[in-house]
Amino acid sequence: MKRMLLLLSCISLYACVSLSVNDEESSGITFVHLNDTYRVGAVEDGHAGGFSRVVTVVRELKSQGRDVRVMHGGDFLYPSLESSLWNGMQMVDAMNFMDALAPLYVVGGNHEFDRRTSKPLINAVKASEFEWLGDNYRFRTGDADVDNALKSAFTIESGGRTVGIFALTLHADDGGNERGYVPINKDYRGVAESVIEQFESAGVDAIVGLTHLHIWQDDEIARLRARHPKLIFILGGHEHEPEHRALSDGSAAVMKGASNARTIWTVNLDFDANGQPVVTENQVHLNQQVALDPDYEVLATKWRSRLLETFPFLEATVGVAALPLDGREVTIRNEESNWGSFVADQMRGAFGKPQADLAFVNGGTLRIDDYIADDIQFEDIARTFGFSSYLRHMTVSGAEFREVMQAGYRGFGPSKGYFPQISGFRICVDRSRNEGDRIVSLQLPTNGGWAEIEDDKEYSLVVPDFLYGGGDGYKLPKDRAVSRPASELIYRVLDAVLGAQARGEKVGWAINDENRRYHELLESKQACFR
Repeated sequence: MKRMLLLLSCISLYACVSLSVNDEESSGITFVHLNDTYRVGAVEDGHAGGFSRVVTVVRELKSQGRDVRVMHGGDFLYPSLESSLWNGMQMVDAMNFMDALAPLYVVGGNHEFDRRTSKPLINAVKASEFEWLGDNYRFRTGDADVDNALKSAFTIESGGRTVGIFALTLHADDGGNERGYVPINKDYRGVAESVIEQFESAGVDAIVGLTHLHIWQDDEIARLRARHPKLIFILGGHEHEPEHRALSDGSAAVMKGASNARTIWTVNLDFDANGQPVVTENQVHLNQQVALDPDYEVLATKWRSRLLETFPFLEATVGVAALPLDGREVTIRNEESNWGSFVADQMRGAFGKPQADLAFVNGGTLRIDDYIADDIQFEDIARTFGFSSYLRHMTVSGAEFREVMQAGYRGFGPSKGYFPQISGFRICVDRSRNEGDRIVSLQLPTNGGWAEIEDDKEYSLVVPDFLYGGGDGYKLPKDRAVSRPASELIYRVLDAVLGAQARGEKVGWAINDENRRYHELLESKQACFR
């Protein structure tokens, strides 16, 4: 395989370096890190990501004499089309395959605890051959074997060196799930420092973190290195696009990959003559240049066959795309997407006529992470919605709506699940402004063009029930009449695609300067929508 073309398109943040190693280096550890993976197979029509390509990378590193450990930053059991059937057991099977090749360690993400009862988690943990790690949470399922399976203050041994790994996940206040069978401590930094001190007392040689937290929380924990120099890096999840913070005397490195293993990290941990850790980081893009592993593909084919046996109509054509519809997470969580706009458009008519003035859906609801091109299959729509998304109808004032929408443009960095796909209005944002004041203009169509939303006027609004309840940080007014949750969004979208098919019409449009709904100012002196 030609050494996988230097580990097949490895991209270092500093330089693309060969992963071949000499005999002295071969005793080091290489951590292969991925996070937020929802499929047994690849994405982008099979051209990107996927466990099969991760396996290829692991095999290559092992052939070079490295001690390979696979790290997963959480979110794998849910949500997905397959998990609606098998509660993540297909993912456990895939991860067991990797664990047999190189030890695999996971931290539970918020989606591991999507189910309200503990039985699915009990089954998943019992079937897991890999290690579940957790320091700020516990399993309290009532099954002793499962509850004792979660490891805290975990250490690994390699080449005469000991590495401590602490593991942290999100509390409900920060977007995690509140479940009685998984109590979670919100004091992330305090828990991390306590475990780090345990490791220091035990004389470990290096300390790393495995987390499913927001990037700013990882940053705060990384700064513990100023007092605890053995803390060298944190491998995280929850964000769905690559993140990196450089190692310094005052901060550990932080690395996160892209969802569905589109981009992963390899981190070499070696020790110099004085026993000090030496870290080499590589960001690895898993694209078509990285071969699929033939043995893993047998497993992937097995689960694909089971899915088609359950849903024989999955590959049925329900419509035709006018052009590629972009449902990739790199788009739908960061900018306007023509697929996201089409989905949002179907919301406004969900409660009959007249259709609502406004609608929006958080990008994190739309899970396909792929293009939809040419024939639109039922599978494309089913994969777009990893979980149920019922809608609510209400009214808001223009001032209230502007305030609500500020939540969609908070924070910095890529790939935020709260980024909205919108319908019925267009919006202009200046991210150089303070949070809560980033919307420069919010306009609705008029007979002659566009006009700014009126603060005192009442507008009808349709949103997912998840957002009405405060999900993803949106705070909708609760003193207004509101419908019960109704009209599940997946069926609205399916009906619209089938309707277009019946009329002989294609679905979707190109986004251009004339029709775009989202405009982000690169400089505050720019004019909106120009």
